[in-house]
Amino acid sequence: MPGLQAAAVREQVLAGPHGDLTVRVYGVNAPTTPPAGESAPRPALVWAHGGAFAAGDLDMPEADWVGHELAGRGVVVISVDYRRAPMNGQERWGGEVRAGVHYPVPHDELEFAWAWVREHAASLGVDPDRVAIGGASAGANLAAGATVAMLHDGARRAAVGALPWQVLLAYPTLHAIQPPVPADLAQALAGAGLSEQFAPDAVRGFYENYLGAAGPAERAPLKAVPGTAGPGQLAGFPPTVIDAAELDELRVSAAAFSHTLGRARADVVLTTEPGATHGYLNRPDEEPAAARTIARFAQRLTHPS
Repeated sequence: MPGLQAAAVREQVLAGPHGDLTVRVYGVNAPTTPPAGESAPRPALVWAHGGAFAAGDLDMPEADWVGHELAGRGVVVISVDYRRAPMNGQERWGGEVRAGVHYPVPHDELEFAWAWVREHAASLGVDPDRVAIGGASAGANLAAGATVAMLHDGARRAAVGALPWQVLLAYPTLHAIQPPVPADLAQALAGAGLSEQFAPDAVRGFYENYLGAAGPAERAPLKAVPGTAGPGQLAGFPPTVIDAAELDELRVSAAAFSHTLGRARADVVLTTEPGATHGYLNRPDEEPAAARTIARFAQRLTHPS
């Protein structure tokens, strides 16, 4: 894969809120002397891969390649092997059938991992005040939802002492019921043969598969659908970077959330990668957008000003 950075990697099993929780830590054993112009200890990113809440793992490029690349640029990355929703034989998952969990288990696990990093910052060599949270696709939903939960739960926030330092989202899905798709995007998706990839029924389907008893989509909790938050509910949300793919129906979810964050006077930067398709961090050999997103995220984490 292009630009793959060699980074020290270790796995650790945490006593999570729903049982053992595996995290893969990138860069923690790197030299303690930081690169020129950077300060020690280093920033950290707690990261969640995507997969429609039901698929994906720590070995997919969206998790492993991202971890190596950011660690090679001075960031300690904690990739979280959160529990996933059931696979029920749908074509999206190759007909596989597998038991799984429902909301709020993955959200809880990502939030727990973020708090664990802050608590163990010294042993990880990271700055407890520079622990970001982020993810791709459904993992971006988990990151945004966990942040919304911390923002609104005073006891939870008091227990960890802070909110995430920054929130980094790659082609996020943040709505169970998609915002309307503009005509130009619909036409572009049709031309690329992508009209059905994230059509409204498909999106509703993978959300309701995840939500379980917390569904249906219309009554999903805010933590599960952070894109539905109003400006007042996002007041105080951390600085946020959102990278979207141009040829992706889910980009309307990213744009809507970015707009609401702006109305809430949050610091938000939305970039739409031209020509890119959903999941491009899984295809760094094929989609140049992957390297650009890594560079943008690394710059934001190591030189945020």
